[in-house]
Amino acid sequence: MSQQTTRDVLVLPGDGIGPEVMPWALAVLKRAAADAGTVINTDDALVGGIAIDQAGKALPEETLRKAKASDAVLFGAVGGVAWDGLPMAERPERGLLGLRSGLDLFANLRPALLFAPLAAASSLKSELVSGLDILIIRELTGGIYFGEPRGVVTEDNERKGFNTYVYRESEIERIARVAFDMAGKRGGRLCSVDKANVLEVTQLWRDVVNEVAVDYPDVDLSHMYVDNAGMQLVRAPKQFDVVVTGNMFGDILSDVAAMLTGSLGMLPSASLAANGQGLYEPVHGSAPDIAGQDKANPLATILSAAMLLRYSLELPAAADAIEQAVDRVLAKGLRTADIADAESRTVGTIEMGEAVLAELEQGAQ
Repeated sequence: MSQQTTRDVLVLPGDGIGPEVMPWALAVLKRAAADAGTVINTDDALVGGIAIDQAGKALPEETLRKAKASDAVLFGAVGGVAWDGLPMAERPERGLLGLRSGLDLFANLRPALLFAPLAAASSLKSELVSGLDILIIRELTGGIYFGEPRGVVTEDNERKGFNTYVYRESEIERIARVAFDMAGKRGGRLCSVDKANVLEVTQLWRDVVNEVAVDYPDVDLSHMYVDNAGMQLVRAPKQFDVVVTGNMFGDILSDVAAMLTGSLGMLPSASLAANGQGLYEPVHGSAPDIAGQDKANPLATILSAAMLLRYSLELPAAADAIEQAVDRVLAKGLRTADIADAESRTVGTIEMGEAVLAELEQGAQ
């Protein structure tokens, strides 16, 4: 009998619907890993609004310490109206930004994958999105979100706000190499998105990406301005395979791509460090308006657990098993309210989670 491997995962449920969807992602994660001969040890910690309430700050030092000691972090959501009145630097979202910075999670992977049973749920015609499989790679620790100086000052009796859009060559090169590597393992096409016609920092981005491309002759590289990329995503999304871009443009385009799949409740994400450690989270946010009502869609968090298995724990077969279980559940017509239609049966968070876990167990047998 082969010896089992043990891996450590830090669990950060956070706020809103995070604590509701997290148990199902954990159950599915542990079952899929166990079927692959790996035991998942979990620990938990505070982050976001609940951390502000209980520990006085969005990212307590203990949480960051535990995160650094883990193999991967599974994250729920942060934020809510209870904390909207706080200064920008003290809000729950600063907990997530602090984790990204503290763990040097520079590469954000946002797949826009449309499960076949959900083709009718997209805001576009089914023929435009059927078979959609896009991977958006967003640089996560640089750019205008982190650039200095920044702030709001008063000059000539009026307020002036300013932020700094800055990228170093080394930051661009390392995210470009991640994108080329991913493209090489997929369809061999990479589109780099910038605004090089008006922004010098993104002209540097384009120059560095072109220089890195020399090392990847098997990947077909193209460039696109961000405004055109937004238009093309809703005009002909299947022209894209892998897209790489900076922090702000990636933030915007990945949410545009998300709606092609029918619901933010379906989309996972991964944020990776150079050492393979990663933070995995759904993209739907805390959704405080439905928290505690058994209405939240757990599938994005469950699919984030699949990405955790694939990228940080290097268990691709276990990740495939989860994604296949989700596909089978959808094929049977089960839907949470955000993806429901006239042909489906609407279920809550608990029933959807139970259904995926049951399909995973049946598949293993």
